[in-house]
Amino acid sequence: MQRRRLFFQLGFFALFLLAPALNLLRFDLNETQLWFLGQRWSLGIDEFWSPPVRDFVSHSPQGGHRSLGRPGASFAHGEITANQAAIQIFVRAFLPAIALIVAFLAVAWRYGRLYCGWLCPHFTLVETLNSALQRACGKLSFWDTHTTRRAGVTPSARWWPVFFTLCIVFGFLWAITLLSYLLPPTEIWGGLLSGTLTPNQTRFLVAGSTVFTLEFAFARHLFCRFGCAVGLFQSLVWMANPKGMVVAFDRDHARDCRTCTTANFPQGSACDNGCPMRLHPRNIKRMMFSCVQCGQCLDSCEETRGAQQREPLLEWKVGADAVRETLRQRREESEAAAMLERNV
Repeated sequence: MQRRRLFFQLGFFALFLLAPALNLLRFDLNETQLWFLGQRWSLGIDEFWSPPVRDFVSHSPQGGHRSLGRPGASFAHGEITANQAAIQIFVRAFLPAIALIVAFLAVAWRYGRLYCGWLCPHFTLVETLNSALQRACGKLSFWDTHTTRRAGVTPSARWWPVFFTLCIVFGFLWAITLLSYLLPPTEIWGGLLSGTLTPNQTRFLVAGSTVFTLEFAFARHLFCRFGCAVGLFQSLVWMANPKGMVVAFDRDHARDCRTCTTANFPQGSACDNGCPMRLHPRNIKRMMFSCVQCGQCLDSCEETRGAQQREPLLEWKVGADAVRETLRQRREESEAAAMLERNV
């Protein structure tokens, strides 16, 4: 599954970088023109003009007068009415946008943050930087309180330059790619190589590179959890659906997790240590708000249980099975709270 996920991630990452150059999707500020799939996308209202405006005369300070338009001329009448123009705007702008948003949220309603874990180019870089930082200090984030050991990975100081270099390179790549979505890529890259960027373009690249570099280095997980509007709305929609796909945990055999080790995580708790979002997959759905459905916890569980020739304790549940899992989690949470009250 992880090989398939990597294939999707790399493919979408390449698409994200190349889309402006291929005119697959970009908005040209110079022409005020949207490009989509190699074609100019217009609202279809070019035939609509303002009502006729009569020519008028203005007097100059030197005397006499000058015409601000052709004598007796007026602007041409439109070939479509205002109502037709409004319909064109709705059909060509609002309707496609609404359809795209509904389709995107429909996937999130059933499968959660599937886009984040399987396609999002930012999350692809998050996992890459996690791996580099782990080789440098044994942690996946500067804010982790404990190290995450991985088989075959021994923290070494020589990886620090690699990690910070990747942050800088990715930060600059993000800034110039986003700018190419707004201005012709040939203009941006040509100006960069020839040193003829405009002051505004230079300021954008410097500021954007700085912000993205700091975000990649220190706040990439925080951004994915709380700062990304795309991820946040996916999580909110998913949380509202009790039938949405969840990671179910077989708590009847929870004791077996004490001996849960894999080749990658010999220290145990393979599912916890394998989660790139620093979550605990055996938690209830409410505590898995920012789960990106990457499936790494399931793979880790399947690996360790396969070695013991037992069924995995973690698996995806969707539909009615997900509802039963959610109800069971709530019941166990209520029982635990009641027990705590009695003890107090």
